[in-house]
Amino acid sequence: MAKVKITETVLRDAHQSLIATRMPTDTMLPIVEKLDKIGYHSLEAWGGATFDSCLRFLNEDPWERLRKIRDKAKNTKLQMLFRGQNILGYKNYADDVVEYFVQKSIANGIDILRIFDALNDVRNLKCAIDACKKEKGHVQATVCYTISPVHNVESFVCLAKQLEEMGADSICIKDMAGLLLPYTAYELVKAMKETVKIPIQLHTHYTSGVASMTYLKAIEAGVDVVDCSISPLALGTSQPATEPMVATLQGTEFDTGLDINALTEIADYFRPYREEYLKSGLLNPKMLGVDVNTLLYQVPGGMLSNLVSQLKQQGKEDKLEEVLKEVPEVRKDLGYPPLVTPTSQIVGTQAVLNVIMGERYKMVTKETKGIVKGEYGKTPVEIDPAFAKKIIGDDERITCRPADLIKPELDEMRSKMKEYLEQDEDVLSYALFDNVAVNFFKQRQAEKYKIDKDLVDMENKVHPV
Repeated sequence: MAKVKITETVLRDAHQSLIATRMPTDTMLPIVEKLDKIGYHSLEAWGGATFDSCLRFLNEDPWERLRKIRDKAKNTKLQMLFRGQNILGYKNYADDVVEYFVQKSIANGIDILRIFDALNDVRNLKCAIDACKKEKGHVQATVCYTISPVHNVESFVCLAKQLEEMGADSICIKDMAGLLLPYTAYELVKAMKETVKIPIQLHTHYTSGVASMTYLKAIEAGVDVVDCSISPLALGTSQPATEPMVATLQGTEFDTGLDINALTEIADYFRPYREEYLKSGLLNPKMLGVDVNTLLYQVPGGMLSNLVSQLKQQGKEDKLEEVLKEVPEVRKDLGYPPLVTPTSQIVGTQAVLNVIMGERYKMVTKETKGIVKGEYGKTPVEIDPAFAKKIIGDDERITCRPADLIKPELDEMRSKMKEYLEQDEDVLSYALFDNVAVNFFKQRQAEKYKIDKDLVDMENKVHPV
């Protein structure tokens, strides 16, 4: 048995899960060189919600963040999370945008693309996989884990085999809600290892309280890599902590070979930030606990807080139990989609509406109609035609790959935002987050103008006209 490898998530999913992706680049950069020397399998440093958060909340260029991290991480592979045809946004984009985004991600420093689709519809992964292969990146194709009457070990193994045949270099089992139980993990990993020849990586969250045990059983079954976060930003809705995992495996056949003392230095760096996030309220102590509702209702932690928030706004907090019972019913009606962005938000919002309106589907969101229509892809189970008619009437349903209906859009995007273009990558920021990106571009121009104006003022003082 080869030693187990660890992907460190502190620069991406750990702070995305605990503090809504608000860690600025300046906090990351001083520790990157030390992280780089640890010997991790990879550093997950980009993708997911980081791109949106940089532009929307931090007034940072996400591309510049990636280049700066790459500059300091000379030895370790950098990894990103990529939402298939959704890229890093919340809808399907044209193939030319997907291809260019993959090209630029790899050119700016990404080595491994973890590519997933919320419905596990492989048609939504193909363009990104092919683009990554063309750019000689590492394709980590993803199996989104969930629980339903139609999802089982056999169906997930079959999906992994399909992804291997599509060109995947490794497989990630992505347990976004912390639903994968230890003995199921053992069974799933063992079956996958017997079926596919490429490495298997496991990603989970501590939300339900079982994650470390799940990793241990998966390791015994032969998993190659697990995702962990350095302890100050671990546990709760984040990942299992890196140091205890390393200590547990030390001296066994699975020994990671990582140095606990070196990891302690990394933890020491992040610990004051954890305290700072707690004091500021950015890190809610509730995010650090165990939430048993995750296992009872298969609702991810982030989705649960959204449901509570939506009910609060309506003054209907007493309806939470009803909504939690309605979520599996809506999910069943919509063909049992895994609950991950964006499907978790769609199912949750519809469940809230069904309960507070006092009648199921009296009001239907645009996104629910989109799932029924096929705009997001093929659902794990065919949606009942009678239900579909109730939701979308006589509208024609999409049966092809949704992106086949989207014309190339890169040139048009470039033309729309050319006045702000300072680097090739800006067109991609605009393509994904148009108005948010424009606000960022305007601020960038204003700051640049201010600096230039200051230089002119200084020059005039030294050499008066």
